[in-house]
Amino acid sequence: MFAIVYCLTYQHDWTLVLLAGALCLASNLGTILFLRSAGRSKGMPRWIWLCVAGAAGGFGIWSTHFVAMLAYDPGIVVGYGRDPTLISLGAAFTSTFVAGLAAVSLPPSQSNIAAGLAFGVGVAAMHFIGMAGLQVPGTIVWDQRLVVVALVISVAMAIWGYTLTRNWKGTNRSILAAASVLSLGIVLMHFTAMGALTIVEGGPGTIEPQALSKSVLLVTILVVSISMLASGMSASIIAFRAAKQASASETRFELLLQGVTDYAIYMLDPAGVVTNWNVGAERAKGYSAADIVGQNFARFYSEEDQRNGLPQRALEAALANGRHEAEGMRFRKDGSSFWAHVVIQPVYDDGRLIGYVKITRDITQAKIDGDRIKEVSRNLDLALENMSQGISMFDRNERLILANARYSQLFGFPENFIRPGLAYYEIVRNGYQIAFGDGEATEARATDHYRRHMATMRSGQKTLVHQTTGGRSILATFNVLADGGWVTTFEDITERLAREEKIAFMAKHDALTGLPNRPTFNDYLSHQLTIAKRLSAKVAVIGIDLDKFKEINDQMGHVAGDFVLSTLAARLNGILRDEELVARLGGDEFAAVKRFGDRAELDDFVARLEAALTEKMEFEEHHIVPGASVGVALYPDAGEDAETLLANADLAMYRAKHEVGHNVCFYDESMDEVSRDRRRLARDLWAAIERDQMYLHYQVQKSVATGKTTGYEVLLRWNHPERGNIPPADFIPIAEECGAIVPIGEWVLREACREAVSWKDDVKIAVNISPIQIAHANIAELVRSILEETGLPASRLELEITESSIIVDKSKALVAMRALKQQGVAIAIDDFGTGYSSLETLRSFPFDKIKLDRSFMNEVETSQQAKAVIRSILALGRGLSIPVLAEGVETLSQLELLTSEGCDEAQGYYFGRPARMEKQAAALNTAA
Repeated sequence: MFAIVYCLTYQHDWTLVLLAGALCLASNLGTILFLRSAGRSKGMPRWIWLCVAGAAGGFGIWSTHFVAMLAYDPGIVVGYGRDPTLISLGAAFTSTFVAGLAAVSLPPSQSNIAAGLAFGVGVAAMHFIGMAGLQVPGTIVWDQRLVVVALVISVAMAIWGYTLTRNWKGTNRSILAAASVLSLGIVLMHFTAMGALTIVEGGPGTIEPQALSKSVLLVTILVVSISMLASGMSASIIAFRAAKQASASETRFELLLQGVTDYAIYMLDPAGVVTNWNVGAERAKGYSAADIVGQNFARFYSEEDQRNGLPQRALEAALANGRHEAEGMRFRKDGSSFWAHVVIQPVYDDGRLIGYVKITRDITQAKIDGDRIKEVSRNLDLALENMSQGISMFDRNERLILANARYSQLFGFPENFIRPGLAYYEIVRNGYQIAFGDGEATEARATDHYRRHMATMRSGQKTLVHQTTGGRSILATFNVLADGGWVTTFEDITERLAREEKIAFMAKHDALTGLPNRPTFNDYLSHQLTIAKRLSAKVAVIGIDLDKFKEINDQMGHVAGDFVLSTLAARLNGILRDEELVARLGGDEFAAVKRFGDRAELDDFVARLEAALTEKMEFEEHHIVPGASVGVALYPDAGEDAETLLANADLAMYRAKHEVGHNVCFYDESMDEVSRDRRRLARDLWAAIERDQMYLHYQVQKSVATGKTTGYEVLLRWNHPERGNIPPADFIPIAEECGAIVPIGEWVLREACREAVSWKDDVKIAVNISPIQIAHANIAELVRSILEETGLPASRLELEITESSIIVDKSKALVAMRALKQQGVAIAIDDFGTGYSSLETLRSFPFDKIKLDRSFMNEVETSQQAKAVIRSILALGRGLSIPVLAEGVETLSQLELLTSEGCDEAQGYYFGRPARMEKQAAALNTAA
């Protein structure tokens, strides 16, 4: 120790010693900073920084050593050998480089010790090699113990100094501390080693001529050291600032990356191993960074995809194409799956592949929505291509956007001609060229079609009918869009028009004969009367009724009757001239109209009619001459409106039917006393209710199976003050003709409901409703108000309607009956089987009961046909689940027949004659 103190105190120049210490601290600080930059770099930059650290640091440490040596003054002249001096410099370079390489390359647990050993041993070696070049006029003697101590100090301080660097992650203060410890270690090692040196004068040692002088060596060392340190420090500071900025940028990028939660973003090494993991990846796939970093990304794929090598092929595709983008099923940590959109891009560093960046986004909902849209689009395409209608859509520039195959089929366009982008005019022109060939006429037609189509559409009209050369009718329906484009649908309505024409014809003509029906006749008659009034002309209304039609039907069957009607219709239709019309009004009733100016014209028309009606016809070897009664009413003499003229023509026709030898009769008021009598009765009918001349009888209705009373039918009676009791068959038609049936019917309904309230709960009241009531009154509202007024439950009221009530105005009757049904009122069809459309009536209206007409019961005991009809109607009722009530039961045998055939109810004289209710009360209260 004394030798060290003595050496330091008396044998060194303190100015140079302090300069050496400062140079040593600066050198070590620069070395540490260079090595920190190397530790934060990879690849070639790391090697560059290691070389800079080895060169600058090694030279600085070597300079420290020799400045200290230059401060050494043993009291004799000394020199420095060139070769040992340069070798010592190489030792400083090598030790600093090796120490730095160990510090930045080895694991943290080994790097500090290895770097300290390399640095400590290298610095000591540099010192003693340099001392070996010391030239003195004497002999150098070493204290071996102090040499060992110097070596230990060098190694120990070096290990401590590198430990303080904290593997280059420490603060600037820790870096300064590490540099200070390394400098202190060098200084202590130097002076300990110098204390181990003793120079014995007079030995063989000499100073060589080429030895470096002290002053030259000092200046050279200082200039080079300071230059290298300054350059290295500047580079280190610049690099440090750049690294700091890069680190800050990386930190911001990392924060940004971690802040992205909708995307899984992570790095793969070249082998596909996950190297980092963001929050979005953890959220999307369920793995934490600790779970997945270091694992191969193939685990996100299904086992099948892994077996097929899909993950590796994805990396290969990204490497080959610079980018790989795909969609597919991926799996989370919990085993659940999601549909992912994946982008993989290779990452290079100085041209070397260092890995891949992989971005994954969960697009499950987008996939579901996309699949749904695809399905909707596919279904829409299927719907469009399988529509019976053609459809086309054009934009505001009249360019085709879409059209289905039916569009081409309807207009005969060639396959693949219709395509998006075609101008509408081009399509039109092509269509006309297909139909008519090329030419100016075709061009003109196409232009006219185009202009007409566009004008129609732009005017707001919604439809237009095209007639094709093939005779087809195509209905075009336009829908103009807000942006100026339009959608058009095309429908082949050829068959529909034919059906509508047929329906229109059927609506205006009789189905059997093809002649105009009653509504058409009435319209035509009204039209002719209007013309006649304007022209002061005359109009003949002619009623025609066949004389022997019933006999033909009964004797030869309905086929023969239909043959007669059809044949007569053809004959009558064949004799018509201008301003003439013949119509079938129903059954065997016909009517004709003739507007004329000269009576001879009318006589000729009547003669032609008479000839056609009496001409013989052949049917299955039968000679048939039907004959007819004809009544003629003339406008304006016999009436000025259609209804009066028809009625008077009927009066004249009925007179012709009853007068022998007169097949044709003209209306004559003086001769038609019956008509006048009917008018008197009509006048009396209006006052009958006010004068209390009307009263009600009730006829019991019973269950055929049990004999229990099920209800009563109310029957209207009129006790005329002069004529006594007038049969309903006489006055009810008159009441219907004059309209008195409306107030009479309302009175009957109200009185019957008021009476029925006092009966047992299960006994119904049946009331007949006239066709006039249905046609001229709100029958549903009337019934509702009367039920509310009298308190009778709707379920106990049954309204009886004849087929003629329905036929007069079928649609209005249907509306009325449905309204009644909604109230709970039962509807029965009366006199069933006597009309000409019974089956159609049953099919069209919601009846609750069928009343079999009494005419069938009158003949049931003598006529097999009547029995067959009854059986048929009863079977029909069962098939339709509609109960049947038979009217006119007068004998036990009739009742037994009904019982055996399964009839539901019956009424007639066998059960009791109609009577006032007070006479029925006892039976009502005791009926079982």
